[in-house]
Amino acid sequence: MKRTITTIALAAVAAAFLLSASWAKKELVQPTQTGVKKTVKRVGQVVGIKPGMIEEYKRLHADSNPGVRDLLTKYHLHNFSIFLQQIDGKWYEFGYYEYDGDDFAADMAKLSAEPRNIEWLKICDPMQIPLPGANGWTEMDRVYFNE
Repeated sequence: MKRTITTIALAAVAAAFLLSASWAKKELVQPTQTGVKKTVKRVGQVVGIKPGMIEEYKRLHADSNPGVRDLLTKYHLHNFSIFLQQIDGKWYEFGYYEYDGDDFAADMAKLSAEPRNIEWLKICDPMQIPLPGANGWTEMDRVYFNE
């Protein structure tokens, strides 16, 4: 009897875990103010940066500079962060953002067509050094997520 109760209890815990924690897909779902869950695309990227351009790049991306922040929000890009790191004498930018819109390709096409974004990239892109074989930022594979 004790063994049956233990087995049932373990089965119930396992079932509850599997049903309540869709852990394999959890990083894709985020609650909204309306209570409806929305899919979130999390993106990590990397690109090199020319050492002589780091201070200018920091100035352009300072919190006090509005840049294209409103456009990022308009096209559903949130928690956009860029980090700088020197590795073996070369500088790299590591970017992260979350996309919560409904059509990533369409929103990125609209963002790319925004005149202010086009001008912004004309300033920033020449500061960067794409990784070999890339034309700009290289998207990284996410291997871990913890909410």
